Amino acid sequence: MTQDPIRIAVIGGSGLYQMGGLNDVEERRISTPFGDPSDAIVTGTLDGVRVAFLARHGRGHRLMPTEVNSRANIFALKTLGVEAVISISACGSLREHLHPGEVVVPDQLFDLTKRREMSFFGNGLVVHTGVAEPFCGRLSTIVADAVSDCGGTVHRGGRFITIEGPRFSTKGESLTYRAWGMDIIGMTTSPEAFLACEAEMCYAVMAHITDFDVWHETEDPVSVQMLLATLAANTTLAQEAVRKTVARLAATPRDCECGHALETAIITQRDCIPPELIDRLSPLVGRYLR
Repeated sequence: MTQDPIRIAVIGGSGLYQMGGLNDVEERRISTPFGDPSDAIVTGTLDGVRVAFLARHGRGHRLMPTEVNSRANIFALKTLGVEAVISISACGSLREHLHPGEVVVPDQLFDLTKRREMSFFGNGLVVHTGVAEPFCGRLSTIVADAVSDCGGTVHRGGRFITIEGPRFSTKGESLTYRAWGMDIIGMTTSPEAFLACEAEMCYAVMAHITDFDVWHETEDPVSVQMLLATLAANTTLAQEAVRKTVARLAATPRDCECGHALETAIITQRDCIPPELIDRLSPLVGRYLR
């Protein structure tokens, strides 16, 4: 029996799907042409809306940022019918006015990773997606409104730089990122956001500030203990904001351009694309190449 598509997904920590009111919980293990996702995808019904949850680093936080198979994660969600991804992410602040415990919903992304697979395409199929606006404005507004309505302090917009990790920054690096105009720093949003674009998904980040990185002269440098303590304190806020976001997203028409990202992005001449590659990537390109 074919199951109804699940339109909304949440990628973040495993605690996010341990919230009250999540019913019909089921685990799905999905293999993809790019390998296995970080963990089983947990699906359930949240206040009447079907949602998929994926632990980005695996349950127990087993995967380094570089080891997260973002291609498999996004592809697996695509096969479920996902159209919108809410990313929950920890980040460091690079600005005095962005404080630990607060939330940033960024509108720009700077990629400084070095060792990650950045695209689903290649090997006979070339696609150039436009990512001038890497986050969905409609979804970002819904996420920011939800955080605010739950009593959280939210900053709308900001430049989010993704570094390779797993180490934290040197002070020289942190000061350089500030000089470049970056506002927050993390290790996972790229390539996740770009792959979501290639999968024609809406994508937004609820970035929870855990620390001031290492640039601040009067604050302690970032540490794992600092990060975990702030995230634990923000768990309830994240869960309630996700709940409100899911409800509003389900009731809001999808009137953005995210669902047509590949429409004019495929540059390879159609009769030069190997048929087996089209089959392999059918969930992504089938609507354009069949």
